[in-house]
Amino acid sequence: MGHETVENYQWPAVATAEEMKEAKIPLGYRDRCAGLLIPLNKCRQETMYLPWKCNDLRHAYEKCEYMEFQARVNALKKQKEAAAAAKAAADASASL
Repeated sequence: MGHETVENYQWPAVATAEEMKEAKIPLGYRDRCAGLLIPLNKCRQETMYLPWKCNDLRHAYEKCEYMEFQARVNALKKQKEAAAAAKAAADASASL
């Protein structure tokens, strides 16, 4: 039983801009995981934010946010590696 990676994570259905607007999702939370946040917020409102309710939805949303963070970290890592390779290539050609 291994850890799930960004590459094999099954992203949730993306909420449309209209759905996010209707659900009054703040702009900072309108990402790939907003499709999970809408039912989570609805559940929270229906259960008066009781901490032991909506655990499955909350866990799914938090996992999605973590995977989103991991995807951004991996993208930045690849970007830095590409920049370092380009700089090394430029330095190598300049020294010739």
